[in-house]
Amino acid sequence: MELKDLKNSEELERPLSDEFELTNNESTEVQGADNEVVSEEVASPEPLEEAVVSEEPVEEAVVSEEPASQEPVVEPSAEIASKVEEVTENPETPIAEEPESVEPEPEVVAEVVTAEDPVSQEKKPETPTASEDVEAAEVHEEEEDEPDDQEEVDYSSLTQIEMVNELRALVDNEDSDERNVNLLIAAFRQKVRENLLEAKRKFVAEGGVAEEFQPEDDPYENDIRELEKKFRQSRYEQVKKLEVEKEHNLQKKYAIIDDIKNLLNTEESINKTFQEFRELQKAWYDIGPVPQSKMKDLWDTYHFHVENFYDYIKINKELRDLDLKRNLEAKISLCEKTEELLLETSVIRAFNTLQKYHEQWREIGPVPRDKKDEIWERFKAATTQINQKHQEFFEKRKVEQKSNLEAKIALCEKAEEIGAANLESHRDWDEKSKELIELQKVWRTIGFAPKRDNNRIYDRFRTACDQFFNKKREFYSQNKEVQNKNLQMKMDLCLEAEALKDSTDWKKTTQQFIDIQKRWKEVGPVPRKNSDIIWKRFRAACDYFFDRKSEHFSDVDDEQVENLKKKQALIEEVEAFVPDEDVSESLKVLREFQRRWTEIGHVPMKEKDNVQNRFRSAINKHFDTLKVDSSKRDSMRFRSKIATMTDNQRGLSKVRQEREKYMMKLKQLENDLTLLDNNIGFFANSKNAQALIADVNRKIEDTREKIEQLKEKIRIIDDLDSTEY
Repeated sequence: MELKDLKNSEELERPLSDEFELTNNESTEVQGADNEVVSEEVASPEPLEEAVVSEEPVEEAVVSEEPASQEPVVEPSAEIASKVEEVTENPETPIAEEPESVEPEPEVVAEVVTAEDPVSQEKKPETPTASEDVEAAEVHEEEEDEPDDQEEVDYSSLTQIEMVNELRALVDNEDSDERNVNLLIAAFRQKVRENLLEAKRKFVAEGGVAEEFQPEDDPYENDIRELEKKFRQSRYEQVKKLEVEKEHNLQKKYAIIDDIKNLLNTEESINKTFQEFRELQKAWYDIGPVPQSKMKDLWDTYHFHVENFYDYIKINKELRDLDLKRNLEAKISLCEKTEELLLETSVIRAFNTLQKYHEQWREIGPVPRDKKDEIWERFKAATTQINQKHQEFFEKRKVEQKSNLEAKIALCEKAEEIGAANLESHRDWDEKSKELIELQKVWRTIGFAPKRDNNRIYDRFRTACDQFFNKKREFYSQNKEVQNKNLQMKMDLCLEAEALKDSTDWKKTTQQFIDIQKRWKEVGPVPRKNSDIIWKRFRAACDYFFDRKSEHFSDVDDEQVENLKKKQALIEEVEAFVPDEDVSESLKVLREFQRRWTEIGHVPMKEKDNVQNRFRSAINKHFDTLKVDSSKRDSMRFRSKIATMTDNQRGLSKVRQEREKYMMKLKQLENDLTLLDNNIGFFANSKNAQALIADVNRKIEDTREKIEQLKEKIRIIDDLDSTEY
């Protein structure tokens, strides 16, 4: 057995080394099974990490089945204006008495309503809505802000004074993102909590009673509060100022509407009147936002008088058709972009982009009458599909979060059951600690619960874990006498090892050392201050013996030359062997070849690789011709490989290293198997977990197969190792 195995097993005796991380990154030192300092750590609380996503999906855009009877006419292009000039300058050019009425198509209304955030409303583009007789395609955001693609700023690494300075800079900047301010304040509160728990832990460690701990006021708390108050007041004043500005903009736009009305009574030339109209339209779009509640009436009035003006100047049908054609091309392009959103992998990004496309649709204007319904139905169909995917996304998330809540409730119940157990021995505490740590690993693999339940279920699980580990600390604080007895037992084992280290009876003494090492593993933990000292003493005695043994076997050169001749003869015998039809008998012969090879002993180093490769090649060739299953054939090949590696002490050392790797891998696979079995128990009653259970069962079977393969390899190494000694 390799000494590293013993050290690893010694470390496994330390039951609290992987305990749960506390929300505040608390790190409490506890004398564990071997009196090792144990750090209980729990990841930052989930509520701070969870993206703010609305619990309810937004309403799907409601689109009218029939297009509206009217749609506003937008300003004519520069080309149209030039043709109007030609009409006005050439009195002989006939002007159509009345343009053919073109029934405007319906508008799509994609209103974006942010939740109780007047500042965000000022950023919304001012766009008209359809007339009251149009059943608009409304697309609302969720009550809570949708998460965007922008990554959140991580302030957790800053010190408190850095946080104060950063917050002051954000407050002084009028364009600061309110979300960053909130994140920074939350990070500061978390830092205060961590400092408080650290002070409390230090107080208790120095002999104080937890209930008597009196926290000191944080020196930066007032600074944070004043800056937060200043920020909120500044935002409030900005909103009030914006509302006043919107009212002024509203009056300006109504004044422009009056000016457009008055153009119908002017006696100036049509060219000059049209130029004035263009200037009024430019002034209209240059004016900033208006109150949301007045927007619909404002746009309806504006479009009404714009259409009257177009009728007044009697734009001829040719110019109007050109404008309608360009509008159609613009809307076709918009339909294509909307249809491309159906391939967007991010449902939220597609939904937000759709809002912009709806705004652009409203601004484009009418299209030819024979294309109106067709283009509208195409745009509406793509909108409906995107809204449906958005709806399904949030419905699926609700189902997943509900399932996560059920799984976490099961974990809480199991943790509470473990915490309530009456444990009286180190073995019991060690086993239950491992069980609880496995529960914590499973917890981390489960996603978020519904927002209204997430904090509550997390606090419940954390409380159960804290109660268990508090009881464990109390148990070990009263268990020092047992640890002192363990120390005496390990000192006795050191004396035995030191008495045997000079022996030259290599085989017998090797077995004695293996027995001593096994007894060492069975002894419980010792006081922390003595742990490393006693371990180094024991390891020194073991290393001394095995180093002497290695040196002894490296000096038998004459014997190695004779061994080379024997192995070469054996190789020729193997190569000449013809397998019998009886597979079982042939296997016995091949095993006998391997046994004889192992018993021969070492050969000179320069010949080792050559004879090893020849023997292995000859053996493997016979294995390939035998009709045995692949696992058994692999086992025999591995036995042959190990046998050829034991020709010298370096090979023996390499074999021991291989065994150590296999042992570590075996322990890892056994832990994985336990975790997978636990997962089956946690999710067996969940109606939404059938696919997950099937996948876990497949992984369990694969893991068990790998465990058996590793155990077989370890047995082969141990068999050869025992014959060597």
